[in-house]
Amino acid sequence: MMKRWLTLLSASLFVLLGGCSYLNTTSATLDYVKEATNYFSTLETFAAETPPLIQQVLDNQPAADELKAKLQQMKNDIQSFNTLEVPETVNAFHQEIIVQNNALAEQIDLYLNDINDGKLNPSTIENTNLLQPVQEITSIIKQIQKLGAQVNETFGA
Repeated sequence: MMKRWLTLLSASLFVLLGGCSYLNTTSATLDYVKEATNYFSTLETFAAETPPLIQQVLDNQPAADELKAKLQQMKNDIQSFNTLEVPETVNAFHQEIIVQNNALAEQIDLYLNDINDGKLNPSTIENTNLLQPVQEITSIIKQIQKLGAQVNETFGA
C-alpha cells in the first residue's frame, strides 16, 4: 500500500514538475519576445536617425561626435542582446540575429575607424551598407513577435 502511494505521489510530482517546466519555457519565450521587441525599437531608431547624421558628418565635427556616440551605443546594444539568456524555443532565431548583429557591428566598426578629424570619408558611405543587417534583423524579430503572439494566444499568457 505504501509503495503504491509513493509511486502515485512520484508520478503526480513528475507530471506537476513537467508542467512547471513547460510553463517556465513559455514564460522564458515570452520574456525573450519582449527583449527582442525592445531591441527592435532600438534598431528602428538607429535606422531612422543614423543616415541623416552620416550625411552631416561629411563636413561637421559636432555631427561626427554625435555619430560616434550613436554607433558606439548601438555596438553596446548589440553586445547586450547577443549575450541574452535564450530559451531553447527561440535559440535558432537568436543565432540568426547574432549573425546579423555581427555583420552590423562590422559595418559600425568601418564607420568608427573611418571618422578622422571629425570627417567621414565619402567612399565609406558609398562602399558600405550600414543598414542592410538592420533590415535582416528586423525581419527575424518580426518572426519572433509572431511566435510570441501565437504563444500568448495558445496559453493566454
